[in-house]
Amino acid sequence: MSAVQGIVIEGTGGVWQVRTPDGELRPAALAGRLKQEEREFVKLAVGDHVTIEPEERGQGWRITAIGPRKSVLARREPGGRYGERVLASNIDQVCVVFSVANPEPHVRMIDRFLVVCEANDLEPHLVLNKVDLAVDPAVVDALAAPYLKAGYPVHRTSVKRDIGLDELRAVLHGKVTAVAGPSGVGKSSLLNTLHPGVALRIGEISQSVNKGRHTTVGAKLIPLPDGDDGYLVDTPGLREIAMWGLPAESLDQCFREFRPYLGECRFQDCHHEVEPQCAVQAAVASGAIDRARYDSYVKLYAELRDAERQR
Repeated sequence: MSAVQGIVIEGTGGVWQVRTPDGELRPAALAGRLKQEEREFVKLAVGDHVTIEPEERGQGWRITAIGPRKSVLARREPGGRYGERVLASNIDQVCVVFSVANPEPHVRMIDRFLVVCEANDLEPHLVLNKVDLAVDPAVVDALAAPYLKAGYPVHRTSVKRDIGLDELRAVLHGKVTAVAGPSGVGKSSLLNTLHPGVALRIGEISQSVNKGRHTTVGAKLIPLPDGDDGYLVDTPGLREIAMWGLPAESLDQCFREFRPYLGECRFQDCHHEVEPQCAVQAAVASGAIDRARYDSYVKLYAELRDAERQR
């Protein structure tokens, strides 16, 4: 049997599930040479396009080549460690999912996820889930407003009341979409409802701390059913997310609403904090840029500068 092309669906314990063009899943381990390269260079990730070949004795398969990546969704290693963690590769867009209640949304965390998407040149869609739990619809409007103003697509969804599901299903069609967000926001329930049969486990909300219990332990690539050539990438619920490989001076490019004003400041190296005649600060003062979004920028900029100093 000759070499076969495939895409990495998931992996645990050094064994990766590779989906071949005929729809079959073939467990495969990295060839010895690639194991060495993985330690030194690029680590294999869900979504990678690979070449697999049968073992010499016909017992299983081995991954002998990894194709170039067109994109990655990556963050810094959690726990303050130094390094890159690739969550998935070769994706087209990211659905950033937050609930409007239970657990309450954290706008600073939303901004972090969006910056990670922008830094990786990935198109984000903000999904505000569980809108049925909102006591006052105006609260949802207020949460969505800064992101709509910045130019992000915002989807309001509810599994229980079948709100926004057809619209979101159309967004997923034919695309490789990573679904990311904190634990407990209803990602698995949402995906199960959008495409029944994907069989994702549904997490429960911990009533004691109001944080979701982790039900997804690693990223998994899920083919969309009914002849759709798209994929979903279900990622683990993330309690923390930090940027990797993003210089502090490039952070302003990751805030879409800043871009019309960049280059208009008095100083070319303006950090948009205390500098005089700063176009970004003037836009904040006039209301053209949302104050809370600007505050997120200031906090993230300080975090990136601190990380650079530590390195």
